[in-house]
Amino acid sequence: MVKGAIISWLLEGDVSVQYQVHRDLLSRERPELRLRIERKGWGARLLAERNANGHWGRGFYQPKWVSSHYTLLDLKNLGIAPGNPLISETIGLILEREKAEDGGVNPAATIAASDVCVNGMFLNYACYFGSEEEQLCSIVDFILTQRLPDGGFNCRFNRSGARHSSLHSTLSILEGILEYKRNGYTYRLPELEAAELSSQEFILLHRLFLSDRTGEVIHPNFLRLPYPGRWKYDILRALDYFRYSRSPWDARMEPAIKVLLNKRRKDGTWPLQAKHPGQVHFDMEQAGKPSRWNTLRALRVLQYFDVSI
Repeated sequence: MVKGAIISWLLEGDVSVQYQVHRDLLSRERPELRLRIERKGWGARLLAERNANGHWGRGFYQPKWVSSHYTLLDLKNLGIAPGNPLISETIGLILEREKAEDGGVNPAATIAASDVCVNGMFLNYACYFGSEEEQLCSIVDFILTQRLPDGGFNCRFNRSGARHSSLHSTLSILEGILEYKRNGYTYRLPELEAAELSSQEFILLHRLFLSDRTGEVIHPNFLRLPYPGRWKYDILRALDYFRYSRSPWDARMEPAIKVLLNKRRKDGTWPLQAKHPGQVHFDMEQAGKPSRWNTLRALRVLQYFDVSI
């Protein structure tokens, strides 16, 4: 496939993919396509799975991946327009009922300490969908208490005393801070921006997937291309974050870019290499097959960083 043929193939996909192709690859804003996401295709199907009690699954966090938490994250990543009353109601229920004493949202019945990774993901979609700033202040306070001396975050810091940041947690926090900034929130913003810079540096120090001590691959799963990513880190999710945050090129991204290019198939597409085990509302794509999500995300990363393919 040449690029034009790939674009045509992408535009045969779900309306959420169509919208993001126009927005990110063709530089065309298509608001009418965005509005269709909640009425047709994957977005409509996810909204239809919501229960009468205002939640998906069995509540805020169970079971993976059909709970309210991961469904809301999926809806955000589809690009559905903010303002949907069902989504706003569910986020309101979480903020009303799931706050812990430490200020974070915490679905655990037996663990008092909130999970910073969960709170980063929550901040991501709550800000995107326009939650009131005063409702998010305690979450910001909690997140800032979890920053480690190496600049990043680890969900085990306040639970088992971790002293080295996690790429998983750090990227989830970065995505949350980015949506917080983009949507005009200001509470403790300078401190969040400092955490943002140090967290970006933490990922870049590891060249996105390599040990800063040995230079070895930290985990082989970081090099696989799943979608949706859930809470788990991988190089394409990280590269797409740097694109979305409009970060400048950094030479330490190059090893991950090379891995990404090597995963491109002869027909010009990228495959869905893996799925994270767990219950789903439905499968968007099949593992082992060409993936519109991964192809779209890879192409917009490469286009943004002006990498020839």
